[in-house]
Amino acid sequence: MERKAAQRSLVTGANRGLGLELCRQLLTAGGRVIAACRHPGKATALNTLAGEYPGRLRVAPLDVAEPKSHAALARELPLLTDGEPLDLLINNAGVLRGGERYGSVQAADLETSFRTHALGPFLLVQALTPQLADGARVANISSEIGSIGLRQEFRTPSYAIGKAAQNMATSLLAQALAPRGIVVVALHPGWVRTDMGTDRAALSPQESARGLLQVIGGLQAQDSGAFLDWQGQTLPW
Repeated sequence: MERKAAQRSLVTGANRGLGLELCRQLLTAGGRVIAACRHPGKATALNTLAGEYPGRLRVAPLDVAEPKSHAALARELPLLTDGEPLDLLINNAGVLRGGERYGSVQAADLETSFRTHALGPFLLVQALTPQLADGARVANISSEIGSIGLRQEFRTPSYAIGKAAQNMATSLLAQALAPRGIVVVALHPGWVRTDMGTDRAALSPQESARGLLQVIGGLQAQDSGAFLDWQGQTLPW
């Protein structure tokens, strides 16, 4: 990261895959991390990582799709950060419903995707805005699948619609937070070998996280509201 090494970060969906690796690399860079996930007691790998960085990695419960959970985290956050503001918020939590076919797409899957990818991150940022430092960075982990301009096939409709809505939320948050110099971006992490991406994916979590953090570290004020990939290339909306 090019920003201060001792930065305080919050990562959602931190219990596995890309979220876990983002936490690991932020810690390696000297930062302090709040790792949020739905069931901290079951997050074995995350709790093991916390043991390796005592006092620098703290695990907190968060259901990103539930606004009451946002409020609870907002109340607890000052204790987790020792009263210091956050320099970086990474909205990484995601859900993917595979095997969807036109004619049988379910309302429940669409609603879950919208709440997890769009409603959740938007309202979480809103709830935590008082605890973001001036000049902080907010990175919403999006996907090229949410790009309307790139769509050429019918695929994962609930995920695609949720991510497209998340991209609009990113643009709106960038406008709302601009007066405080807070940069908000949508980031495509690439096709990553995780439970969601499968073992056929091109990138390891380590490669994707490294690229994403480099992009975040190099963000300037004029980048706010952008849709970028893990190598810093601009993607069409």
